[in-house]
Amino acid sequence: MTALSLVALVSLVSTVFAKQWDVHPPQQQHRHWAQICSGNPTNKIRGCDRYGCGQYGADRHSGKGRHVGVDVICADGATVYAPFSGQLSGPIRFFHNGNAIDDGVQIRGSGNWFFLTSLPLPSLPGYCVKLVCVHPIRYHGQIHRGQQLGRMLPMQRVFPGIISHIHVENCDRSDPTPQLTPVVPPFPQQEGYWATVCSGNPTNEIRGCDNYGCGYYGAPRRNGKGKHRGVDVICADGATVYAPFSGQLSGPIKFFHNGNAIDDGVQIRGSGFCVKLVCIHPIRYSGRISKGQVLGRMLPMQRVYPGITSHIHVENCDHSDPTSYLEKGKGQ
Repeated sequence: MTALSLVALVSLVSTVFAKQWDVHPPQQQHRHWAQICSGNPTNKIRGCDRYGCGQYGADRHSGKGRHVGVDVICADGATVYAPFSGQLSGPIRFFHNGNAIDDGVQIRGSGNWFFLTSLPLPSLPGYCVKLVCVHPIRYHGQIHRGQQLGRMLPMQRVFPGIISHIHVENCDRSDPTPQLTPVVPPFPQQEGYWATVCSGNPTNEIRGCDNYGCGYYGAPRRNGKGKHRGVDVICADGATVYAPFSGQLSGPIKFFHNGNAIDDGVQIRGSGFCVKLVCIHPIRYSGRISKGQVLGRMLPMQRVYPGITSHIHVENCDHSDPTSYLEKGKGQ
């Protein structure tokens, strides 16, 4: 092939690529990343255990730092896959101590366009992520979205009893949660039921009665001088909390106005719904969130009310009864 023909071919490919770019930018080829670990098809994020919590922004180093990645649940020895197509580089020594899980790899890419041709193409913005606690098949070369990347290392050997996981960290330390969670269009709502609100309570079971009162809508409050204007969804202290529907976040919500250990929460306003979730610490107080996406974690209610059935207070913004929406979501 002559030099002129080669230039013409490169120009043609670049032109076609540019037109495709306008219609389908690389990040839009897959609005969320592929499954990262076998056995975890939804890229479920680790909740809380005695070593800490897995969501982005969680406390680290005795409250002196924040988690700059997320922990995707993955059993020791499980197969690990590439979340998107890109270029490998490594190894990544996260712990710098050579322990049994001190290995990982970086992937830098920009969607499936990365592999359209071997010809030189314009430099493209895209994803860059570090996957830690993984032993990759190789540290260099190209890899495709969903292709086997390696295997999960023996985390239980280093941290007995922890929820084994892959640490997923964006190279710019931004939050990778939206890419890990399958995107649900925020508006309009596609279903009339709400998703599971708290891990460990898939049916959105409502608190019964205990020494502090009852959790159903309309239950007596303030020594019989008031009524409960929400419902209490059972949730263990430290458990992961999910968005019941897609919408816009706002907060914080200070329900008790006293700064105690559970005086935090957030509001979600979506198409047809507006709800306040109280006694939780959200990952963030503003921005959009998708139904079923990790919202935050349950606060330590036992510290404030010892012996109570720990729960999230769920209150519609118009003070109407949210029970039917919670019940319709049972098992979802």
